[in-house]
Amino acid sequence: MPTDAYPIPIVAIVGSTASGKTGLSLDLAARLGGEIVNTDAMQLYRGMDVGTAKLPPSQRRGIEHHLLDRLDVTQTATVHDFQGWAREAIGDIRGRGATPVLVGGSALYTRAILDRFDFPGTDESLRRELEEELATVGTQALHRRLAGLDAEAAAKIGPDNGRRIVRALEVIALTGRPYSASLPTPTYADPHSVQIGVDIDRPTLDARIGERVRQMYADGLVEEVERLLDLGLERGQTARRAIGYREAIAFLRGELSHEEAIVQTQAATRRFARRQDGWFRKDPRVAWVRFDDPELVEKALAALDRSTGAEQGGRT
Repeated sequence: MPTDAYPIPIVAIVGSTASGKTGLSLDLAARLGGEIVNTDAMQLYRGMDVGTAKLPPSQRRGIEHHLLDRLDVTQTATVHDFQGWAREAIGDIRGRGATPVLVGGSALYTRAILDRFDFPGTDESLRRELEEELATVGTQALHRRLAGLDAEAAAKIGPDNGRRIVRALEVIALTGRPYSASLPTPTYADPHSVQIGVDIDRPTLDARIGERVRQMYADGLVEEVERLLDLGLERGQTARRAIGYREAIAFLRGELSHEEAIVQTQAATRRFARRQDGWFRKDPRVAWVRFDDPELVEKALAALDRSTGAEQGGRT
């Protein structure tokens, strides 16, 4: 049991999309007496289920899940908002003697929760000006501008992530410093934090992504997008840009064929998976376990023991 010397840890399962993070998070939560905290930015949205691979309640093994279905698709969540919600949920979970197990594909959200990360202010008029420019000239043009001002930030932010590009340019304009200077440093806010990465080879991951995307379309992604469009999806600054949803919207508009929408979603997901992997691989604190290891759960628990001293303190 946790003691003052060995308090309840914060466990984060990280890695690429489709690597098997969800299954490991459930196994660890079951073994640790834990609860799941979602760290996927798009799973915050109600109705975005098929396209985000959101685990249905019937498959959650009776384990409590937090930060799912919190927002309408027309709403925008900032990293600052998410940090507050997640840290509040973690505090509540630990206060009840349970172990918080974080899982999701949004690397920045995970870092914002785990690491020391203070947010620069915002300026609504400047933000609107940049968003209007984004709508006019597109993400590629703004990304090139960002690269000229802060090459490090541009390298970390994909050229199709308009929301983060706008935020980076806003921070640079407000602070006069590179946006990268405001990114979290690799220092845990709570020292009893552990990251366990799911390691998977690229050919296997690419094949999994290809199959997953086709299954999403077979499971009704287009129909899901049609319903969400009726609820204002295209007005959402965040939700409408989600991979899979933007391609399905293009299909419904007649801009892509059904097969083209699938292929473009697969390609975008693979690019996203590479960025995820690159982000987490740079963090030396992540303990990696192979996705297909028959002792995956035991090795993840051993990594947790090494990081927290649970072997000395005892774990049920």
